[in-house]
Amino acid sequence: MKEWFYDEMRQIGTDYESEEEVQKYDERMSRFRNIEAEIAEIMEATGLKDEDTLVEFGCGTGTFALASARICSRVTAVDISPVMLSYAQKKATAAGLSNISFVNAGFLNYEHGGDPADVVVSQLALHHLPDFWKMVTLKKISSMLKTGGRLFLRDIVFSLNMEKYEKSIDYAVGHMRESAGEDTGKNFINHIKSEYSTFDWIMEEMLYRAGLDITMADYRDDFVTVYSCVKVQPGKEK
Repeated sequence: MKEWFYDEMRQIGTDYESEEEVQKYDERMSRFRNIEAEIAEIMEATGLKDEDTLVEFGCGTGTFALASARICSRVTAVDISPVMLSYAQKKATAAGLSNISFVNAGFLNYEHGGDPADVVVSQLALHHLPDFWKMVTLKKISSMLKTGGRLFLRDIVFSLNMEKYEKSIDYAVGHMRESAGEDTGKNFINHIKSEYSTFDWIMEEMLYRAGLDITMADYRDDFVTVYSCVKVQPGKEK
């Protein structure tokens, strides 16, 4: 690997070093996210079918990977955290699912083998990369998708009014503390201070330039955005 290549394996956000911390993370997420509704939304947006292959980047504790493995033929679940992957693997084993491959890698150093994927999913992970490396990643995702393949992306993307950004951030921190606890509020503060979320208009242009046609963009509050995209025919990208 070139010496200038971005090291995405270093932890940017909260580092979950033990299985106990990972289990607490699972519990916190369930307090302020409707996980079942999010899974259903991805299934509908991607039209996931039983013959499809799927790659998930930032699989975390494996909740979506397990749900999708019950529908499609093969799932590759990718994450930079060995502890998260171990926890997810145990959940898959307990559920009797053998069609999931767990890969300790990130967006940039994951090597896709075999046929192009039908679906790529990433939730709340791409913001760990600066914008230049987001663009590299989106081009890479496009290259591993079949023509007509689908990308579902949920991430913290800023669509807030910059004239009122302080008020928006204060409100979001307070809401997270109230709904999911002090630790979640602190994690969001760390995100704002130290991580790499970008603006909606920048993300949309990057998706377009990667050869991905945005079929749905849903801006939820000032921070969370959901994109559903389709890979266009080669040569049509900007």
